Amino acid sequence: MGEFATFIANNLADFWTYTGFCNATPGHLVMILVGLFFIYLAIAKEFEPMLLIPIGFGILIGNIPFNIEAGLKVGIYEEGSVLNILYQGVTSGWYPPLIFLGIGAMTDFSALISNPKLLLIGAAAQFGIFGAYMIALEMGFNPMQAGAIGIIGGADGPTAIFLSSKLAPNLMGAIAVSAYSYMALVPVIQPPIMRLLTTKKERVMRMAPPRKVSHTEKVMFPIIGLLLTCFLVPSGLPLLGMLFFGNLLKESGVTRRLAETARGPLIDTITILLGLTVGASTQASEFLTWDSIKIFLLGALSFIIATASGVLFVKIFNLILPKHKRINPLIGNAGVSAVPDSARISQIVGLEYDPTNYLLMHAMGPNVAGVIGSAVAAGILLGFLSM
Repeated sequence: MGEFATFIANNLADFWTYTGFCNATPGHLVMILVGLFFIYLAIAKEFEPMLLIPIGFGILIGNIPFNIEAGLKVGIYEEGSVLNILYQGVTSGWYPPLIFLGIGAMTDFSALISNPKLLLIGAAAQFGIFGAYMIALEMGFNPMQAGAIGIIGGADGPTAIFLSSKLAPNLMGAIAVSAYSYMALVPVIQPPIMRLLTTKKERVMRMAPPRKVSHTEKVMFPIIGLLLTCFLVPSGLPLLGMLFFGNLLKESGVTRRLAETARGPLIDTITILLGLTVGASTQASEFLTWDSIKIFLLGALSFIIATASGVLFVKIFNLILPKHKRINPLIGNAGVSAVPDSARISQIVGLEYDPTNYLLMHAMGPNVAGVIGSAVAAGILLGFLSM
């Protein structure tokens, strides 16, 4: 009986070494709380639930402690594990282009086509990317890391993942979580900046209704857009090519089934896999570092600079525009590519000061321009920094 008791005790002791309770560290508990906070924001506050629930639950999965020496092959960084195989879509950079395919298939570029000068607002908002890049260099990051961090200012999670997978794979988890976090916090971050930088007279400014865009223009836009942007920045081809291809599927009128697949089941599937694996990549041992804290601070700064740049650019641009063609500065925030959330914020803030002034259609112009602008900026950084 004594030998049997010893046998049971030894086996229980061995079993204990495999449990999460034995292998847990304070870091794991901190990251689990972060994951639960993301899920809370998604459900209680409805902040980007399609993104924050997969990422939040992925953080929980990635921070279940286990004995690495046991060779269980369950962790996302263990070669051959299921999570590691799924994560290769992130590290190899093929999830983001598929996301862009779906974005293109669901995006209406009519507001931008009808008023091409709105493209300049999307370009101006990208200053947040290059501003954060320069600050990151001053903080001690190398040029490739700084470029990957700066792209957070574009408020485009797939672009941030794509660029960081090429330039700074070791920082990808922190960059991706930071990018998606600030995308979700658009309703919190942008309105105070918009109110601070505009006057009451500017906030009630009315814009001329956008003109009607023909079917031919809609079909030609993705073709011309692809040729212009990718001849200028060939390194942006994976993202821009898929974006414009998806848009052509939508606007051609003869590939409706393909467009519906791209903007429905395909993008939903990839979003689930992307969010879950990005969340799972935030293992405490890899994620809880001083660099991660710096990235979150730089990400916030980048996002603030981008929002302010868009609003200030409109104010300056209005100085040279005829009075009847002037732009309401409240749509300047939409130059970041958080589609359509930042455009909705333009509408919401505008309605606070004039309940009859609808800015959403106007704001969608710089908003979709921001998607193109962030992909172009990523292509520029990739082209220069990977040489």
